[in-house]
Amino acid sequence: MKLTTTQRKQLLATLEARFEKNGTRHTGITWEQVRTRLEADAGPLSSLQAMEESGGEPDVIGMDAGTGEVIFCDCSAESPSGRRSLCYDRAALDARKENKPANCALDVAAAMGIEILSEEQYRELQRLGEFDRKTSSWIKTPERIRKLGGALFCDRRYDTVFLYHNGAESYYAARGFRGLLKV
Repeated sequence: MKLTTTQRKQLLATLEARFEKNGTRHTGITWEQVRTRLEADAGPLSSLQAMEESGGEPDVIGMDAGTGEVIFCDCSAESPSGRRSLCYDRAALDARKENKPANCALDVAAAMGIEILSEEQYRELQRLGEFDRKTSSWIKTPERIRKLGGALFCDRRYDTVFLYHNGAESYYAARGFRGLLKV
């Protein structure tokens, strides 16, 4: 989806305000560096808009030292509200016989142009704040677990980040997924 000039300006203003408000998430990175990356390639703005519209509140959480890419992640307090009630992947969705959810996390992420977080990325995000204290988020699941029908998710309870498993075909109103985008 190509953004209009007005949408682009509004999105950049929202991202800049969030960036300035949450400086502890991206120490040593300036908004000018971020804006330069965003203006060099308009493609990622569509992904950031999709993250924003689905309740993700994307913000910069780092910069790749090797490539210089700016790393955006969903920083909403709870799993993004517009990306909940999804099973893990297409195979799980297709396997459901009754009460199928509308979609699956991996397909939604791919359509948005973002990656679902790995366990390591999820734990890194939790070092920047307290997220998913009432919800949970699917994370990338190793193939060996997925082949056995399982999928992994995380949340934060009792000031601790927990890793859990569930059948990949399960879905809950309080479970979504968080995304990552490198620009």
